Amino acid sequence: MALSVPPIGRHRTSMIRARRRAGGRPTREEAEALTRRLLDSARSTFARKGIANSSMEEIAAELGISKHTLYRRYPNRQALLEAVVERDLVRFRKTLAEAAGQGEAPLAALRDMAFRYFRFGTDRDYSAFYLSVTAEAVFSLPLRERLAAWSSAALEPLVQAIISAQAAGLVVPGSTIEICHVLIDLLEGANNRVRLCLSESPDASERLRLFESRWAVFQTAMMPEPNRPLGV
Repeated sequence: MALSVPPIGRHRTSMIRARRRAGGRPTREEAEALTRRLLDSARSTFARKGIANSSMEEIAAELGISKHTLYRRYPNRQALLEAVVERDLVRFRKTLAEAAGQGEAPLAALRDMAFRYFRFGTDRDYSAFYLSVTAEAVFSLPLRERLAAWSSAALEPLVQAIISAQAAGLVVPGSTIEICHVLIDLLEGANNRVRLCLSESPDASERLRLFESRWAVFQTAMMPEPNRPLGV
């Protein structure tokens, strides 16, 4: 016959466990908060100093944690970099996928997705990190390979949107990847205009103008003539 723990005993046991948790391992919420702080700090350090010039010890010191705490989570700098990028990829793909889930016509969904890409890329913290990684990748084949893999994963929703638009006859036939690259090149040009703007917060109407001008060029180049906007 199993023995049951009296209510007062169960309460005492839970209190003991709570004290152990308070004085030992962090709660799930505390662990998640530390992860956010850690990845934010790592991303900022990588953006300022580059990956090669950033050390795990420096990142730990900036956070006020021991290097052992950092190494328990991420065994090396590459693992930490992968974690930073993976978090961004999840956010980025979710942002793009939300456009596909609006139930819009293929061309409207593609435009919405392109605009979300543009807005994401004008964030200064985001762009500072990835421009730093891109610059370093010029001299590092392994980093170029990782950057290509990250880019491919990030742009998958956009590629699928182009495929849907092609199937509807709204985008010219051809290599979907090449068409996607043309669109990204146009959007990155607009992003650079915003990133290098003298104003810390460029006017929203100016941002929209920059996007619309690039989108018009894309329509002219990549849409069958009957579907092009009037005047182009």
